[in-house]
Amino acid sequence: FLFKFLVIGSAGTGKSCLLHQFIENKFKQDSNHTIGVEFGSKVINVSGKTVKLQIWDTAGQERFRSVTRSYYRGAAGALLVYDITSRETYNALTNWLTDARTLASPNIVIILCGNKKDLDADREVTFLEASRFAQENELMFLETSALTGENVEEAFLKCARTILNKIESGELDPERMGSGIQYGDASLRQLRQPRGAQVQSRQQCSC
Repeated sequence: FLFKFLVIGSAGTGKSCLLHQFIENKFKQDSNHTIGVEFGSKVINVSGKTVKLQIWDTAGQERFRSVTRSYYRGAAGALLVYDITSRETYNALTNWLTDARTLASPNIVIILCGNKKDLDADREVTFLEASRFAQENELMFLETSALTGENVEEAFLKCARTILNKIESGELDPERMGSGIQYGDASLRQLRQPRGAQVQSRQQCSC
């Protein structure tokens, strides 16, 4: 499978550092604000299946909002990131969430990430408060640290696992336009088709 992912949230919350930690397994020291959109990909194993994540890291600054919004279309999953030491970034979550569900898909699978967990002494948002917000908005939730790597891989894996479960339960249909999901292998596709149905086209994907 290939899943399209987004990393969204306010500027300075550590979105690019989270992506860098996930792909390179190290902290990005000299991280500047993202201009527009940056891209990364990684192949992971989820419940015995190979999944390639195609991840779009979006700029958090308002001036790039119109550019980044165009990348939301057809995303299957998203990491919605705030900074636990910044109440302002937490307060902006509702807007980011609305954007994701309106522009990507109402079914987009979102995990809320309270980043900079290593700066606990400067915390402005409690775990409990964010946990309640996640529950009310039907989001998964983890606190992460791009610096130490804590829960970074787990955030991406948890999101991918949920998407996979929804495909298997029939709640998500990879055949639907804009689902953000592609089959990496035509044989997998046949598993989901009635007997005798012809596989129209083989998706070009290396996963």
